[in-house]
Amino acid sequence: MFNVTRKSIQWGNETLTLESGKVARQADGSVIATLGETSVMANVTFAKSAKPGQDFFPLTVHYQEKYYAAGKIPGGFFKREARPSEKETLTSRLIDRPCRPLFVDGFRHEVLVMCTVLSHDLVNEPDIVAMIAASAALTVSGVPFMGPIGAARVGFSNGAYVLNPDVEDIQNLRNNPDQRLDLVIAGTKDAVMMVESEAYELTEEEMLGAVKFGHDAMQPVIDLILDFAEDCAKEPFDFTPPDYSDLYAKVKAAGEVQMRAAFALRDKQERTNAIDAAAAAIVETLSDDEKKDANLGSAIKKLESSILRGDIINGGARIDGRDNKTVRAISCETGILPRTHGSALFTRGETQGLVVTTLGTGEDEQIIDALHGNSRSNFLLHYNFPPYSVGEVGRVGSPGRRGIGHGKLAWRALQAVLPAPTDFPYTIRVVSEITESNGSSSMASVCGGSLSMMDAGVPLKAPVAGVAMGLILEDDGKYAVLTDILGDEDHLGDMDFKVAGTANGITSLQMDIKVAGITPAIMEQALAQAKDGRMHILGEMAKSLTSAQAFSQYAPKIETMQIPTDKIREVIGSGGKVIREIVETSGAKVDINDDGIIKIASNDAAAIKKAYDMIYSIVAEPEEGRIYTGKVVKLVDFGAFVNFFGKRDGLVHVSQIASKRLNHPNEILKEGQEVKVKLLGFDDRGKVRLGMKMVDQETGEEITEKKEEAEA
Repeated sequence: MFNVTRKSIQWGNETLTLESGKVARQADGSVIATLGETSVMANVTFAKSAKPGQDFFPLTVHYQEKYYAAGKIPGGFFKREARPSEKETLTSRLIDRPCRPLFVDGFRHEVLVMCTVLSHDLVNEPDIVAMIAASAALTVSGVPFMGPIGAARVGFSNGAYVLNPDVEDIQNLRNNPDQRLDLVIAGTKDAVMMVESEAYELTEEEMLGAVKFGHDAMQPVIDLILDFAEDCAKEPFDFTPPDYSDLYAKVKAAGEVQMRAAFALRDKQERTNAIDAAAAAIVETLSDDEKKDANLGSAIKKLESSILRGDIINGGARIDGRDNKTVRAISCETGILPRTHGSALFTRGETQGLVVTTLGTGEDEQIIDALHGNSRSNFLLHYNFPPYSVGEVGRVGSPGRRGIGHGKLAWRALQAVLPAPTDFPYTIRVVSEITESNGSSSMASVCGGSLSMMDAGVPLKAPVAGVAMGLILEDDGKYAVLTDILGDEDHLGDMDFKVAGTANGITSLQMDIKVAGITPAIMEQALAQAKDGRMHILGEMAKSLTSAQAFSQYAPKIETMQIPTDKIREVIGSGGKVIREIVETSGAKVDINDDGIIKIASNDAAAIKKAYDMIYSIVAEPEEGRIYTGKVVKLVDFGAFVNFFGKRDGLVHVSQIASKRLNHPNEILKEGQEVKVKLLGFDDRGKVRLGMKMVDQETGEEITEKKEEAEA
């Protein structure tokens, strides 16, 4: 019934296995990849013909995490997997980015790649396994895919690179000073195609070493896929790349002069309008059949690309007049919104981000329901890219994959410099509203986010800046690395290489390649230019922060206290009765975690103090010899019971009330009266003994012998 192919290798500390032939046999390619006990199934299907007039490559990648894979039932009302989580969206992008450039040029058939996590051992992250499974499934499917690719995760601990660190090391990256890197890399046998990383101020040399380490580590995986495909790959799909050389010659002859003039314009909107006009003029010169040719868009794009790339590679100026290393003009402003906790407007050329920081309490933390378990995040960064930012009219809805990816990149860049939660017990939400865009709005979000948080009074370890690098790589080996790329240079270039970090090192690196990869020499040059650009931007940012930033009067004030864990139940009370009373009486918010850390938040300092005192009175123990203010709760023949410490009562014996002899306490005291008492100690049964006669009832000071003699 089944024709199963199964291949395995020892990869790092685990066994990596590829299997095909038993499941999903109607898909064009189906592979189950297993690393340790984490299994991901990748299924590939592709249309056997392109849609008429299709002028782009419609590749769709879906990565799905099934809760049963980790023995969990989903949370929520419906108890089933719903819309893709952020993790699933980001992993779909991880798979798409290195695979897309490797399809044969001109192939425009619909391709669907679906990766499903079937089993998760809570040790090996399934995203790397999914990338390997997808690569293997594409390789055996027969689709014109010039892979395979391999993938690996790289850590950096105690000065050494680590292959595929486990889930716990990745999740605790921020809290583990020994772990300084989480880098995902994908590539072919000869070149790197994609890098995504979160780092803690690594040097350029350390980051480049991590990329080289990861590329070497994935080579056995590529060999495994090739060996696997020899046994089970389907016949290659009969596809001949379209030849549109004649059409391109006509397009070039009809519009090169007008297109070159359009690219000479410095202003983006003028240039865009002129390019559109040149393209329209070209189309008007063509026959009806040529206008309907699906390759027309490719021919026009090839003309645009040849003009932009040719000028740069031959030593000319870029389309906005800059050389290859210059960063566009920068303007930084902070505190521009009156009622927000922190705000900044970061403008770099024609890219601008309005970035706002809001400080919240523990109640505002995001609860993340994931396969490896629930967790909480106190740092959120959300990125919005409205149509008006590029002068367009478009539909506005929830963020797409691009917006989620850009926001996560900025999050990775900034989280490395956040203060420890014990030092700054706030939930931090940063929102980047992209108001203009012409190149690297994600790096504008990094710069604006850093400024905005500092404006809100967040004690960052260091400011963070980011810059996007580009590449023009010709077939003859000539290349040019571009600093601070424009949108057109990204669209028509060969690389999008984003680097963010502090003055001390890199905190995030993302790289996407549109060609068959780049050499270590090119990457080394890109990192060096990126460092120069980053240092320049940090200098410009520093000009807008000339003094220490004040904490916003509108942000909640939070005080933290630590109590013994065995006292947590007393503070909460039966059914939460005690903590509700504290909140209602004081007016402050109170959060308690399992470690006994209590956060008290309010805009009113008096409310915080009230809640603090109420909690302290519950958890603290009275100290012998200390003077307290109490209230008489009951009078008896032999003394007075005084409530002096939270709910603690003690007895003031009649002989300890006054210096003179009393027949009954009611000669001086009455119930409800406020008195000053000294804790004398505890009797054999643990009951409290209090005294009044040695305390000045007006000042609360202890009466010494010298003071008594002076008064006499």
